[in-house]
Amino acid sequence: MTKRVYNFSAGPAVLPVEVLEEARENLLSLGDTGVGIMEHSHRGKAFVAVYEEAVSLCRELAAIPDNYHVLFLQGGASSQFFMLPMNFLPKESTADYLVTGSWAKKAVAEAQRFGNVHVAGSSQDRNFCYIPSDCSYSDDAVYTHYTSNNTIFGTQFATVPDVACETLVCDMSSDIFSRPIDVSKYGVIYAGAQKNLGPSGVTLVIIRDDLVQQGPTDIPTMLQYRTHADNDSMFNTPPTFGIYIMGLIFKWIKARGGLAAVGEQNRDKAGKLYEYLDHSRLFNGTADLESRSQMNVTFVTGDADLDAQFISQSEAAGFSGLKGHRSVGGMRASLYNAFPTDGVDALIEFMKRFEAEQG
Repeated sequence: MTKRVYNFSAGPAVLPVEVLEEARENLLSLGDTGVGIMEHSHRGKAFVAVYEEAVSLCRELAAIPDNYHVLFLQGGASSQFFMLPMNFLPKESTADYLVTGSWAKKAVAEAQRFGNVHVAGSSQDRNFCYIPSDCSYSDDAVYTHYTSNNTIFGTQFATVPDVACETLVCDMSSDIFSRPIDVSKYGVIYAGAQKNLGPSGVTLVIIRDDLVQQGPTDIPTMLQYRTHADNDSMFNTPPTFGIYIMGLIFKWIKARGGLAAVGEQNRDKAGKLYEYLDHSRLFNGTADLESRSQMNVTFVTGDADLDAQFISQSEAAGFSGLKGHRSVGGMRASLYNAFPTDGVDALIEFMKRFEAEQG
């Protein structure tokens, strides 16, 4: 097998080797069924068992209350940008949005097609390098939306924002299940799977039942949450392989001690890299101290040519995906759940050598 390198990609991202090995075995035959996991009917007993285990483990890990649905949808988090307001933002109503990066801006743009959007807080004035604390919420917002982690800019909400309305909605695409979650504080949580939960092509939606029931019935069937809640995510053919991998990821997280243990491991990994950056004479982190992400560590040298040299040499040394997003440049080390601690140690040693070579 080709030697695996350290994959710092922001998504699709690194998956646990144990999960990949188990999946490899089941590609030809799921257990003793004689049929590979990607070939099973989504309505057959074998896959239904896979689906039910994935839902059960998801609920167990996040202690999801009984009055919430666990849905596996398609279209990525970007489809939730419009599906959410289509269901819950009537034309005459207002929703509050916290704008902390590019994806939050895109969510706002989609919501504005349906109703009024009030930007309750934003960090755009400093190119999204911090999480805003001075927010102004509407008195009558039907929901408040925020993005918990910002992959491009390397910022993350350390705590759940204290908002005025009862329905808090969160795009957790890049940090879901990276730490404990109090689901009861939310009306809707959604996340693309391709960073912490599995392959691209699946979107996890955790939604409170009263919201499902109040959604409109005069919008397309596939865009009603009730359609998927009433049919156990199988109104049409679901992304079966993605759901299978997510189930394996949930088992992997449970085996590592659950979300609390994984959260501690993630803090330790990011902490090592930030400690080095804080003492480096060459590299500088781009996010404000109190807003730093544990998932995406963004940094620069201050010289675009030197950044490019570092990226080129890092790739040659077996570090993949360190190039920052094209909109901001620099470097980005994505340290999702499955990224190994020894990869962080190896990166720091490489950065030290590169710094020494630059004098």
